[in-house]
Amino acid sequence: MKNVLTLLLMLSLGFLPILSAQDFPDIDKSPMDMAYYPSRAAFRNFAKTDAEREAGQPVIRAIYSRPQKKDRVVFGELVKYGEMWRIGANEATEVTFFRDVKIGDQPVKAGRYTMYAMVNEKDWTVYFSLDLDGWGHYAFKPEDSSVAEITVPVSESKDTIEALGLFFEEAEDGAHLVIGWDTTVVRVPIQF
Repeated sequence: MKNVLTLLLMLSLGFLPILSAQDFPDIDKSPMDMAYYPSRAAFRNFAKTDAEREAGQPVIRAIYSRPQKKDRVVFGELVKYGEMWRIGANEATEVTFFRDVKIGDQPVKAGRYTMYAMVNEKDWTVYFSLDLDGWGHYAFKPEDSSVAEITVPVSESKDTIEALGLFFEEAEDGAHLVIGWDTTVVRVPIQF
């Protein structure tokens, strides 16, 4: 019996290198990130009271990849003016509305959408699309899949933003999705 257990132990140890030598992909150069409104929604289960937990229910979540500036001129060169952009790297930026919202004067049902932008020097037209789970913006056709679009002005950041960033700031009638990279910032108003 002792010999059988020894043999089984030796055989199982022989398989350990195979089990631990998985081929995991390298870390992506543009890591994925997530932004919530309200900003602490992901932590709502740590709230001390039911009222605090209810106040922390998510209204919006954005999932996006964060490309780096790396000494490049981003807008006008890397992201060309007059061309569609996925607002990030890799897959198109995804936004989930956990309740019905309005973008401009257009109602948008609760659900999952992707975001794209026609980037210009003075303004961006931001599209919310039903075109889900796509890489980049290559198959995006605004006339076929957009549920809302809004044109917003560009402003300039006083500091350079090295990695593309998204966050939500509270607004009088909802929230603004703030998108910033290099020295460019836009605010997309979302009403709820």
